Amino acid sequence: MEQHTDMIVLETILKGIVNNPDAVKIDRQIDERGVLLTVDVDPSDMGHLIGKQGRTIQAIRTLIKIVGAKNQARINIKIPGSQENNGHQEEPRTDKVADALDDLKI
Repeated sequence: MEQHTDMIVLETILKGIVNNPDAVKIDRQIDERGVLLTVDVDPSDMGHLIGKQGRTIQAIRTLIKIVGAKNQARINIKIPGSQENNGHQEEPRTDKVADALDDLKI
């Protein structure tokens, strides 16, 4: 199987971050929207991969997009089983403040 630059860079980054580098698997698919890299890691490493508030995976995505731009390709990373894009949003702060005021009966 031919190794592509984007896969090599992603694999190198991921294996340096996770505790179980042997469990890192990357699937590469090409469609009309570009290149999709699907990442599979050990479930215990998911927190390391996503990072606090998704910062680590966002930084990885930025680096991979730079690699893709250099090679005239649009690259996206998908992480099945992660909860980073599950549609849940944090409750707005104003509601929490209003609830606290209601509890205090002010």
